[in-house]
Amino acid sequence: MLWLWIFLQGLSLLGVVNYWRHLPTDRKTEAPDGVVVLLSVRDDWDGGPDLIARLKAQTARFRLLIATSGRCAAADTLAVREGDWVQLVHAGIASDEGQKIHKLRAALRALRPEDRHIVFIDADIEPPARLVGRLLFPLVRGKADIVTGYRMLLPDRGPMLALVGAVEMQLATLPRFASATMPWGGAMALTRDVADRLDLDRAMAGRLSDDMAIGLAGWRAKLRLRPVRDLLVASPLEGSAAQALSFGVRQYRHIVTNSPGMWALATLVVAVQAAAWIWALVWGGWAMIMIGYGAAWGRALARRAILASVLEPEQASRARRSLLWDVTAPFVVTWAHLIVQLAAAASSRIRWGGWDYWVRRGLVLRMKPVDQKPAGN
Repeated sequence: MLWLWIFLQGLSLLGVVNYWRHLPTDRKTEAPDGVVVLLSVRDDWDGGPDLIARLKAQTARFRLLIATSGRCAAADTLAVREGDWVQLVHAGIASDEGQKIHKLRAALRALRPEDRHIVFIDADIEPPARLVGRLLFPLVRGKADIVTGYRMLLPDRGPMLALVGAVEMQLATLPRFASATMPWGGAMALTRDVADRLDLDRAMAGRLSDDMAIGLAGWRAKLRLRPVRDLLVASPLEGSAAQALSFGVRQYRHIVTNSPGMWALATLVVAVQAAAWIWALVWGGWAMIMIGYGAAWGRALARRAILASVLEPEQASRARRSLLWDVTAPFVVTWAHLIVQLAAAASSRIRWGGWDYWVRRGLVLRMKPVDQKPAGN
């Protein structure tokens, strides 16, 4: 057990250091013609003034296609005011698939012949000015078929929010390889040719998770999926402790309901780490505990350097709240990670965007609004 413990701690530290040392320094961008950015928003969206300002500051020019379910007053106002680059599509209410999927499929059907590069973003991100151009760079240079960034949570004040942020940071700073990457729908790009090859409208039909649907379709088609390491995109994490935990469980429930094998492998890895921490704390003695803490402090230092490199100063300050768990109780982060993974497998129901969905193998079996009572009650 001693050597397994040393191996696990060394491997985890080297993984984060590897991520840090291989961050691109040149961060080249491309700005081709025919770029469309797809944004799905809820009907109560406030217009995202910070998001729109950040999109206007992008180094690449594009058309913004906003998809709503019905009438979104803020989106309507934005389209009137910014009609030269903002258009709307009204998808209606879904009956057998995720509402976000329903809106994105409507947006795909509204593409124009000149739209040659498709970028997907989420409404709750704080994108850097290079986001669109960096996503497009590997596509234009022929280095990838699907390109993705990843979220970096910015937890609001509170220990539980910081803990969920620490769990997510474990995933965000893992080394990423093209053969083992799943795209993140909050910052993802592909060419129109790849979208047509995958028949995205059909690939997403009936599903709940857009990134899982596109990622699995890409894997099956043996496409090249490329992560952009410096695109750890700021995404605020707010709300109560229960909401934060629900967010973490939902992310893994998307995985377990789409790919049980992927979930099982990820859970096994974390379970071994969690069990090793129990051994170190109970039987390993002070030397083993200090090895664990030494590796945790090393990871925290490397992650601090990553945050400073890829985020704006104010964003990095908020993200660093999660590092407190790494330096004070790293074992709690691992145990919380495992709890979230196990809880995800306890049900096939996913609550998301005001709806409850029951999912099997990625497909929506049934759905109902959260405030609607089940039939018979």
